[in-house]
Amino acid sequence: MPSSGPAADAARAAFREQMEAKGHAVENARLAVSGLEAALASGALRRTPLLDQQLGDLMVALEQDEGQRLGGKSAEAARFILRAISRELDNA
Repeated sequence: MPSSGPAADAARAAFREQMEAKGHAVENARLAVSGLEAALASGALRRTPLLDQQLGDLMVALEQDEGQRLGGKSAEAARFILRAISRELDNA
């Protein structure tokens, strides 16, 4: 059963707003995940196996060496995975 209530609704909305925000896709992804992790830690949303897998995939796409700027394929991968996470949040 998906999480419900004002905190769950607010967490989903905040994630979706951040993923659609203007700016660099990789930075938006990092900020969206940070907020999502906080919502999961607080219990506002519950983890699902698929959500955990998607978050892991996103972290791989966002990995970088110090001083390296991510873009191109990483940005496109981040956008793709964020959309999948957004859909899965309805089950979280």
